[in-house]
This record gives sequence, C-alpha cells and structure tokens, in this order.
Amino acid sequence: MASLTGRVALVTGGGRGIGRAIAGLIHAQGASLVIADSGTAIDGSGADPRVAEGAAAALGSRAAAFAESIASPSAAAAAVELAVKRFGGLDIVVNNAAIIRDAFIFKADAFAWDAVIRNNLTAPFHVLAAATPVLREQARAKRGGDPYGWGRIVNIVSSAGLYGNYGQAAYASAKAGLLGLTRVVALDMQRSLVTCNAVAPFAATRVTEAITPANEAQAQYKARALKVPAAPVAELVAWLAGPEAATVSGQLFGVRGREIFLFSQPRPAARLVSPGPAGLGAAIAQHLAPHYLELGTDLEAFGSEPIL
Repeated sequence: MASLTGRVALVTGGGRGIGRAIAGLIHAQGASLVIADSGTAIDGSGADPRVAEGAAAALGSRAAAFAESIASPSAAAAAVELAVKRFGGLDIVVNNAAIIRDAFIFKADAFAWDAVIRNNLTAPFHVLAAATPVLREQARAKRGGDPYGWGRIVNIVSSAGLYGNYGQAAYASAKAGLLGLTRVVALDMQRSLVTCNAVAPFAATRVTEAITPANEAQAQYKARALKVPAAPVAELVAWLAGPEAATVSGQLFGVRGREIFLFSQPRPAARLVSPGPAGLGAAIAQHLAPHYLELGTDLEAFGSEPIL
C-alpha cells in the first residue's frame, strides 16, 4: 500500500464519487495530492468550496484543496502550481471531473453543449497543457530515479463516448474527444516516459443517478449500475499510476465491479478497392456491410449482471 510514496497527484472532481475514491486510494498508497473540485451540481450549476476542502481535510496534511473550476487555462495552471509549490512536484494527473446536460439532438441547447464540452473535454486539455511541461522537466531531472518512471496520466472517459446513448450528444462527444486526447498525449509524452491511459468506469455516481431510461433494458441497466461501487475503479487507476504500469500507455480500459475490460480502439475492420460508381453499392454490400456495427447504446451493451 506504499507503492506511490513520494509521488504527488492532482485529481479533478476528487471531492465526490469516483474521484473521491481515486483520491483516497492514491493517498492511502503514499501519494500527496491536490483535490480539484469546485463543488458544482451534476449539470455544472453552482459551486461549493466545502466539497474539495472537506475531502482534503479528511485525508490530512498530505492533501490540499483547489476549489476553483479548472475549465480555464489560468485555473488549471493554478492547480498544477499548487501541487508543485505545496508538495514539490507533480507526478500523477487524473482527469475525472465531468458534468452532464442531456437532450435529444433535435432539442439540444447550444449553451448546454458548450458547457459540457468546456468542462468535460476542454478542462482536461487545460490541465494537461499545464501539467505536461512539469512532467517533461521532471523526466529530464530523473525525479524518483533513473530511468524516470513516475509520470502518469489517467483520463476518465465513458462507454457513452464509445457506443453512444440517447440524448447524450454533448456528453458522449466530450468523452469520445477525451479518448482522442488520451492517444495524442500518450504519443506526445512517450519520449519522456510518461504514460497516458483512459478508463471507462461503471459505478454508482451522480451521472448514473441522472440517467433517464428510454426503455426497460435501460431501466434494468441503471438499477444494476447503482449497485456497483467506485472502489474497483480506484484500484485500477492506482495501479496505472504505480510502478507495474510503467510501460502501459495509450490504452482504453473499463471497470465494472470485479470485471476489468480492455477495449479495442477504432481500426479498419474491412477493406475494398472501389470498382467505381456503377459497382460501388454491390461491392460495399459484399465486402463492408457484413462488418457493420449494430446501432445500440452502451446501456444495452453492458446490460448483464455485474460481478461484485
């Protein structure tokens, strides 16, 4: 339980739910950390600094609270600076904070879209834009030893961004974008020996509670999901932040109770050489159509009983 001793972490959305479970376990394994959480409602409205402050106080002197919204370059930079000044560096970044404002696309509100993208995708970009120069400099300085092995980034995504779900244009788009950001950051930071991975959690959260089922299958999914604890998600994130995962980067994991998934990532599933406009339809029907993915949501895809 001391595998992260000496390291410093920044966990966004670390005051409640999955974020708090992650922060608590990383701290229990020896890391110091900054809990960045503005205490907003699940739709991003309002703010309550007591959320971050209470979570940090419960952990003690190796934890600090950052209660501003990180959805701006200056605030993200300030959170990173707090970690460096208070604890001497920054080794682990977990982008977990998210909001949700669902609506069918034909009823979507542009301001709601902007708010979700800003909080769920642009904010992680700001955090990583501020944190990665620190991680690169620490790699050059061989912080924690030679070779450098302390730099870890984990982005919390969602199966909604992989499968889609009714009424979640903004949320699914942001989470899909965060997976793309994960891949790019993994490539950009490879020479610095800093890893970057994504985790899609299945657990009882405020997002799960906000699901409005569109059918009986989705209602059953919600009921099952509300029984799944956040602790297993924290266990995988802590492992990805630790020494055993030094060579694991650019991967997409899922956690549902005791089940851990490794997701495939988009690659060509089939190929044809176009015969030209006259025969294109027949060629597609023969070579590509058998590989089409059915239209379904993540709620149906994971509608089985979780293993707890």
